[in-house]
Amino acid sequence: MAREEDAATCMIREIREEAGIDVMSMRLRGTVNWTNFGPKGEDWLGFVYLIDGFSGEPFSRNEEGRLSWVSLADLPKLPMWEGDRYFLPLVFDDDPRLFHGYMPYDRERPLSWSFVRM
Repeated sequence: MAREEDAATCMIREIREEAGIDVMSMRLRGTVNWTNFGPKGEDWLGFVYLIDGFSGEPFSRNEEGRLSWVSLADLPKLPMWEGDRYFLPLVFDDDPRLFHGYMPYDRERPLSWSFVRM
C-alpha cells in the first residue's frame, strides 16, 4: 500500500494493475492479523475484500503467471499459502458480518487460526 492510499484505494489500484479490470463494487469481508510471518518474521494486517462488480476484460496473464476464472468448488485445489485455506471459506459464505482473524506463524507455517465475527 502506498503511503497516500487507504486500504480500499490500494485494492482498486492493485486489481487494475494485476488483473486489468476496474472495480465497480466490492465489499470488505474481514481482516487477518498474521504475526511472525515469512522469512523476516514480520507482523502483517490484511484487509480482505470480495469484488462483486467490475468492468473491462481481465488479463489472461500477468508477471506472476496465468490468470483464469475457477469455480468456488475448485478453489481449494489451487496452490495457495497454507493459511489462506482457513479464511477463504469466510470470504464466500452467506454470513454478512465481517470476520477478524488472528493467525500466528512460525515463519512459513501457520501455528493456529482464530476469528470473531462482528
